[in-house]
Amino acid sequence: MADILTPALGESVSEASIAKWIKKVGDSVRKDEVLVELETDKVSLEVVAPADGVLAAINAAEGDTVVPGTVLGSVSEGASAPAAAPAAAAAPAAAPAASGGASVEIAVPTMGESVAEGSIGTWLKKSGDTVAKDELLVEIETDKVAVEVSAPAAGVLTIAADNGATVTPGQVIGSISASGAAAAPAAAPAAAAPANSGSAQVPASAHLSPAVQRVVSENNLNPASLSATGPKGNITKADAIAAIGAAAPAPVVAAPAAPRADQPREERVKMTRLRQTIARRLKESQNTAAQLTTFNEVDMTNVMALRAQYKEVFEKRHGVKLGFMSFFTKAVVQALHEIPAVNAEIDGTDIIYKNHYDIGVAVGTDKGLVVPVLRDADTLSLAGIEKGIGALGKAARDGALTMDQMQGGTFTITNGGTYGSLMSTPILNAPQSGILGMHNIVQRPMAINGEVKIRPMMYLALSYDHRIVDGKEAVTFLVRIKELLEDPARALLDL
Repeated sequence: MADILTPALGESVSEASIAKWIKKVGDSVRKDEVLVELETDKVSLEVVAPADGVLAAINAAEGDTVVPGTVLGSVSEGASAPAAAPAAAAAPAAAPAASGGASVEIAVPTMGESVAEGSIGTWLKKSGDTVAKDELLVEIETDKVAVEVSAPAAGVLTIAADNGATVTPGQVIGSISASGAAAAPAAAPAAAAPANSGSAQVPASAHLSPAVQRVVSENNLNPASLSATGPKGNITKADAIAAIGAAAPAPVVAAPAAPRADQPREERVKMTRLRQTIARRLKESQNTAAQLTTFNEVDMTNVMALRAQYKEVFEKRHGVKLGFMSFFTKAVVQALHEIPAVNAEIDGTDIIYKNHYDIGVAVGTDKGLVVPVLRDADTLSLAGIEKGIGALGKAARDGALTMDQMQGGTFTITNGGTYGSLMSTPILNAPQSGILGMHNIVQRPMAINGEVKIRPMMYLALSYDHRIVDGKEAVTFLVRIKELLEDPARALLDL
């Protein structure tokens, strides 16, 4: 028997949701054949079969939340799928029950690296209740993630660990025993349900997994109005996210807000896991690096004039709009050539100097801030940069970024100006040693050759790791970017 494990999800990604099972229990599978698709807050990835055989068990249903190392299911190695009778093939498969009076243990799954224990949340069922296979039973909270535990088989539940109890990976917290009463209720609704044509409406009273419940609560969604595309007609996290802002809320949700006098003075809301991860990563970056920020300002007159002059012919020729990011990326790459320490990173007592220029571009999405990487930016033209950034931005907003697109950047550019920011001190995207902050372009009076002129100005901020980048290098780097932007011909003439 070979376990199907949740793989590593990448930097700053601690959990994923089951998007879709490609195979079902009893299907024959080949080694490295795609079995299930996972979705995270940043990327999507596929999990393949660890061996040839038969998909013997699915432990995590579509819509469930999993963490790296979680056992998603198992493959019986060397076995072959039994031929199904025609009638059985047409009917939906009933969840297997614990057979012959035997009991199936419910064990605490792996909870991620460096997580040694967790606390039992609220059991959704009580001892003596009948449960269906893969039905959500309890959520285990840790210092880093929350892990959902589902029923490994259909039968009668016996709880061995109470709410709030501290547990460790592998610990038995309950069991499922066969009684003959559990399988029938689970199979009856399936037999009565119509064939799944893509989505179904679910009653407001339907049980939601904690991951889905959080999306519903935080966005004031009405469960009764959501289309369910998950197995057994359940609402998945993707269903809830897709419904945000789509249709008008049900009357109960859209009821007028209570007068201010009746509102609580304070409200406590649990942080989403993504926000917890962002908070942890940013604090780790601050604690690890000796971060310092230097500022300068750039006159955008010439870049804006060049862009206005050629934007129409540029778009006709290349099929993409000419924006500011390509100019900044070109300037950054040339400055990195001249100041290599800003393109390096520290590894223990070594400095790793990068001879490639993979630029991370911060993209704001509904799910949070992500930083996809534009590979080999030094080899790209302005049009190539614009196309690359455009494709990465679209993939980020569609939730279609791959792991490769999220890793390995050598320097990052973030543009707070799109939100109206005048000045900020960006935090390093560890383990990188530098990040450039762009800001809003504002018409300001400037002294030009002894005269006051109104010029479009932008403040630039370079945050850097002072352990590897000296102040002189940081200031020189930022001044070089200023020079290249104020006189774009320098880049063409390599000056």
